[in-house]
Amino acid sequence: MDYEIRPLTQGFGAEIFGLDLASGFSDNLAQDLVGAWVDAGGLMVIHNQTLSSEQHIALSRHFGPLFGDPNESPLQDTVSRYIHPDHPEIYRVSNQVSTDGKPKGRKGAGTYWHSDVSFRDRPAQASLLHAKTIPPVGGDTIFADQAAAYEALSDGMKAILDPLYAWHDFEVAARTQYAKPVIAENDMDGANRARHPLVRTKPENNSKSLFVNPGFTSHIDGLDAAESQAILDFLYQHSIQPQFLYRHRWNEGDLLIWDNRSLMHFAVMDYPDDEPRYMERCTVIGETPA
Repeated sequence: MDYEIRPLTQGFGAEIFGLDLASGFSDNLAQDLVGAWVDAGGLMVIHNQTLSSEQHIALSRHFGPLFGDPNESPLQDTVSRYIHPDHPEIYRVSNQVSTDGKPKGRKGAGTYWHSDVSFRDRPAQASLLHAKTIPPVGGDTIFADQAAAYEALSDGMKAILDPLYAWHDFEVAARTQYAKPVIAENDMDGANRARHPLVRTKPENNSKSLFVNPGFTSHIDGLDAAESQAILDFLYQHSIQPQFLYRHRWNEGDLLIWDNRSLMHFAVMDYPDDEPRYMERCTVIGETPA
């Protein structure tokens, strides 16, 4: 199957034209896409896709095991109401409501800088988000390249950060991003909490990236609160400088694949409720950070 790959930015990312994955894809093609995604720094958009939910899941499994798979790991209880009723591997993002008044997905999902599921012992690797219905304007997603942000630090700062660990806790987001009736008891009792290296290394290519985010990181292990917050605040401001960013304007049919190990992202909710938005996401379970 012939297709064209173009760079998204000067620094990272790729976009693919000429593929129709709904007509079928081989294991070899899927693995080629995984390789292109790695080579692109973990950000890739495949345009004009009409994938069914089943096809979306099948492609996602080539990247690794999926959250929600009955044989793997569920997501936390808070998001269970947004899971596809027939496909537990799919998390739905939507401002639409069904006829019985239940949400068809999480409205305003990810409207803060974060890395998906970083609060698990094995956080998310890839996320594959398929845009099925989008508003005519708005709803962009911004990505911050944490590998480039790490490389831009001085050698002295790298030496300080490299041996540090940070705690990631879903409670950080639960207290600020979710309404109280939605939060489950075990979302607030440490069940979704993990300690990870502040700088992690990808096993595919040994590249290093910062691995903290304002959405879920609570503090740096071994430092007092003031020291921890001062370092985190510096890193958050450093990491979202314009040279590290890519802002994706969605088109219907876009399949966007990003690497949570080396990218943070922020969903911009600047579209009105009367303009429908519906997306489906599969999330790949990654390795234990090292």
